[in-house]
Amino acid sequence: MLAADDSHWMAEALHLAEKGLCTTSPNPRVGCVLVKNGVVVGRGWHERAGEPHAEVHAILQAGSEARGATAYVTLEPCSHHGRTPPCADALVAAGVCRVVVAMQDPNPLVAGRGIACLRDAGIAVEVGLMESAARDLNAGFIVRMTRGTPLVRSKIGMSLDGRTALANGVSQWITGEDARRDVQHWRARSCVVLTGINTILADDAHLNVRDLQTGRQPLRVVLDSDLRMPTAAKVLQGGVLIYTVNPDPLKVLRLEEAGAEVAVLPDGDGRVDLQAMLQDLARRSCNEVLVEAGATLNGALLQAGLVDEMLLYVAPSLLGDAARGIAGLGELTSLAQRVRLHWKDLRQIGNDLRITVRVENV
Repeated sequence: MLAADDSHWMAEALHLAEKGLCTTSPNPRVGCVLVKNGVVVGRGWHERAGEPHAEVHAILQAGSEARGATAYVTLEPCSHHGRTPPCADALVAAGVCRVVVAMQDPNPLVAGRGIACLRDAGIAVEVGLMESAARDLNAGFIVRMTRGTPLVRSKIGMSLDGRTALANGVSQWITGEDARRDVQHWRARSCVVLTGINTILADDAHLNVRDLQTGRQPLRVVLDSDLRMPTAAKVLQGGVLIYTVNPDPLKVLRLEEAGAEVAVLPDGDGRVDLQAMLQDLARRSCNEVLVEAGATLNGALLQAGLVDEMLLYVAPSLLGDAARGIAGLGELTSLAQRVRLHWKDLRQIGNDLRITVRVENV
């Protein structure tokens, strides 16, 4: 039975899990707090894939004080041997008497087995405390485990009238410096930054994380149906994955020599197969994809029902009817064809608004 202060300790475990927001991929972000007689005796979070999990860090910090303690864990302790031993076994060996779990692990290799292991050892286990917050923290991991594709989040900088660039393509800068700095945090937490070749040709963007200390860079991915990528493009520095429909061996070799990996994924209509692309990224253990693209790719992803969230940075300015819109959806002839969104978060970032919406994909 849950106690009055269980939520307090689980909130601390969730806060610890957030410390791994940009570093644990492809693993989930997990935090653990060990409490004995109302006092924290151990804290831990999963810091990097391949390194000890949150429970192990907390147990090591607690030492002998772990015996008889309650463990608050944001995700079901693992029960299988991966790059590290099972955390459920570690909790049993440490002698904890109770485990409070925010949510069951959707990974088929775990999926309730960790909880069963603890209960079989006589440990009291309670599941579901602050589950919504735990699910938000690992939304990409959950989607990859249950759907077989990453979570797709489209970032768009726009004017108040929904325009992303002037008719001549000029877009730097619609939003302010604070908003652009905020984007770096979303890049850092993402496994992939995805764009189309037109954005590369127009902006020659690096698509990397800047001005933040992070132990890894996201995988840069470009959709380039005809392999128009210049070999001098900045995005090739440090490697990039290019999806194309053009298997031209000379073009492929030229880009591979410049540092790219080229994958051919045609959809039969002369375009990259977007669903197959996301499935391939999931096979590469990618949890979250941040799309930073123009109206063409944004529109294609939305029309295919492949966008989960939109991250809209809205500047207090108007660019007029001739300026470019956020997504090429074509002409809608019925309101039933509209893309339905659900409000998730709204806050001011500098002089701009950051609106997060969830896309309703039926």
